[in-house]
Amino acid sequence: MKLASLKEGRDGSLVVVSRDLQLACRADGIAATLQAALDNWDECERGLNAMYQRLNRGECAHAFAFDTAACAAPLPRAYQWADGSAYVSHIELVRKARGADMPPGFWTDPLMYQGMSDGFLGPCEPIELADEAWGIDFEGEIAVITGDVPMGTTEASALPHVRLLMLVNDVSLRNLVPAELAKGFGFFQSKPATSCSPVAVTPDELGQHWQNARLHLPLRVFLNNQLFGHPNAGVDMTFGFDRLIAHACLSRHLSAGTVIGSGTVSNRDESTGSCCIAERRTRELLNTGEASTPFMQFGDSVRMEMLDEQGRSIFGAIDQQLVRYKAAQLSR
Repeated sequence: MKLASLKEGRDGSLVVVSRDLQLACRADGIAATLQAALDNWDECERGLNAMYQRLNRGECAHAFAFDTAACAAPLPRAYQWADGSAYVSHIELVRKARGADMPPGFWTDPLMYQGMSDGFLGPCEPIELADEAWGIDFEGEIAVITGDVPMGTTEASALPHVRLLMLVNDVSLRNLVPAELAKGFGFFQSKPATSCSPVAVTPDELGQHWQNARLHLPLRVFLNNQLFGHPNAGVDMTFGFDRLIAHACLSRHLSAGTVIGSGTVSNRDESTGSCCIAERRTRELLNTGEASTPFMQFGDSVRMEMLDEQGRSIFGAIDQQLVRYKAAQLSR
């Protein structure tokens, strides 16, 4: 089934979306918000799925045209956003460009940081930032939304806790990263608001493409309407979502509505392009001695989408423009 949240209130209004993303129906009487549905998944899933089936058969009396521009993020506010870095070859590439050795533990123990979750951006909302000198970059990722996950859940028992999958654009400010990491305390200012696809889908919607806790389809990323990359998200993913979930809950419970990201989707095969500017710049540096692709400038646009084998959009598209943030004038 496919679910989305309309821009109504801080936490949105839950709607069920047809498989072809053409129609939607409010989840009235089942759950007002996606978080409410996740909190009571065992009770809500059956009703939501029944509505989804009726909607796909054209039997939902109150259906209306689905508009991604009217969507907030599926979870406008989440209790937790834990972003991994599951494509270790991506890390290896970046470290190689600056002459740094690859610690062996990176291949056996996932990297993960806790990011900003109190305000995810909707799929068509602008990326508002104050300064191009920050090195503004996009990062195309896959993310899962979990139910309640008990502390100590193992990799072998993690996948049943996955409720939904979606796409995310994990915006990074590359020129702020070095100073933050030098403090030895992780990311904060260099990781502003993350953007999400209009629709989140249950794993069964992905069919054979959801295997081994990985989503085996290309993630298509466009910068200013030009294809930037299309790496397959299931290829070269060192840690599956089962491992990422087990890593996240080693010493804590995860509440329903926890979002866990894959990190930038990346393939060793350079012909698939990249899902972030930093990776392209790294490859340019290694191949030619100079990084020539600039980071984003105000007015640039980025689009991310995943298609099924028939060329149909699965999650809808993240389609955003970078704009200069102008701080609100506070009244005295």
